[in-house]
Amino acid sequence: MAASGEPGRQWQEEEAAAAAVVVVGSCMTDLVSLTTRLPKTGETIHGHKFFIGFGGKGANQCVQAARLGAKASMVCKVGKGSFGNDYIENLKQNAISTEFAYQTAEAATGTASIIVNKEGQNSIVIVAGANLLLNREDLRKAADAIRRARVLICQLEIPPAISLEALTIAHSSGVKTLFNPAPATADLDPRFYALSDVFCCNESEAEILTGLAVSSPADAGTAALVLLERGCQVVIITLGAEGCVMLSKPEPVPKYIPTEKIKAVDTTVKAVPDPNASSSLVYPPEETPASLRLMQVSYKAWTILFSSCSVSLRLWIYVTIFLSTPLRP
Repeated sequence: MAASGEPGRQWQEEEAAAAAVVVVGSCMTDLVSLTTRLPKTGETIHGHKFFIGFGGKGANQCVQAARLGAKASMVCKVGKGSFGNDYIENLKQNAISTEFAYQTAEAATGTASIIVNKEGQNSIVIVAGANLLLNREDLRKAADAIRRARVLICQLEIPPAISLEALTIAHSSGVKTLFNPAPATADLDPRFYALSDVFCCNESEAEILTGLAVSSPADAGTAALVLLERGCQVVIITLGAEGCVMLSKPEPVPKYIPTEKIKAVDTTVKAVPDPNASSSLVYPPEETPASLRLMQVSYKAWTILFSSCSVSLRLWIYVTIFLSTPLRP
């Protein structure tokens, strides 16, 4: 299985090794149907719009980092069909290095079949496909790029062992690590906590990981303390429209950061940041709370046009904290 890309292309040969952000994660082709309501069991209903998009937690995070102005590289695996070819082209169009975007004939590109109603609520079926074939040999080829990066981002839509190994490579090289434990499992390997400089999850994931109910900022603070005790340097729990709660080893008192209320168009849509805000978010002030306030103001501006999106919110917090604040000696 060879890496995709255009041999000799300047970006592929020179920029990949210098990527500030490397994401090891998933790519999903989104098959989205818009309807007035979600169908009941066994029911067939008419929709009013269909479109194909590019999703997957890993790729979404990589695109967001690139649109914020960071040089980004994606380590992933897609199929050899049209979905896979289109996905790699989309990464290139977003100025992301695809040197380590592998293609395989052994499985189709991961897909997510999504139905969205007029309130923005959704129902989703995911078939991971080629994502589950990302392996240690693929990671070995990308190891040097990971070691040279400033930030590594991982999730759990690929084999957990691969995410764990990627985090290990980065951590042992002094690269700052960001881990989004989604989809969450109650028996998460404890090494993930110790290898995560920033551990970011939403409220439902926090409940699965800690066994505690999380229905308020105060609950999130309690759950975050449990996660911090497991070895993380920084814990962020996102609360959807309510904002997020964060704490860290140096400052173990939970901080609640609210966001402005907006009307969600579709909670699966990955919003696009204002390009003019990119440089200030990738290179923010030294004070984390001030940076978070800057993130909040910019976040409000573009979410009014798009939707409430926890994945994008996480990335803005990630980049804000990590490219400004040293967490490990």
